Amino acid sequence: MAMIIVSGFGVIIAVNLFMATLAVRGFGGVIVENSYAASQEFNGWLDTARRQKAFGWSARITRNDDARLEVATSAVPAGATVTATARRPLGRPETTKLAFIETTPGRYIARQPLDEGRWIVRLTIVSPDRRTWSTEEHLQ
Repeated sequence: MAMIIVSGFGVIIAVNLFMATLAVRGFGGVIVENSYAASQEFNGWLDTARRQKAFGWSARITRNDDARLEVATSAVPAGATVTATARRPLGRPETTKLAFIETTPGRYIARQPLDEGRWIVRLTIVSPDRRTWSTEEHLQ
């Protein structure tokens, strides 16, 4: 009887150690180092969002058949610079910086392909007069 109880707890402990190991190896990091400090910047983030909304710009990100990202913009001034940073939302941390070229007015395509899978893409558009607009989208 004692052997069955010890064996049962042994299995439970082994499974817990295995699951804890998987969780630690798959942890991609923290979102913010200090949540209190981040909360102090929250109003600034809201002000930035209001300023960006006043520009009237919009952008839609898609992935083409070549695995390159395409960005269709609206109301963005001619000559704007488009860049992006793509990061994996889960698993091992992986970040890819992307540069875009304008193919036609308001349409941009990434210079390099982006690997398949889930990504969080932070898109930044800078106008010739140095106004900056950013958005973040999840891609599958």
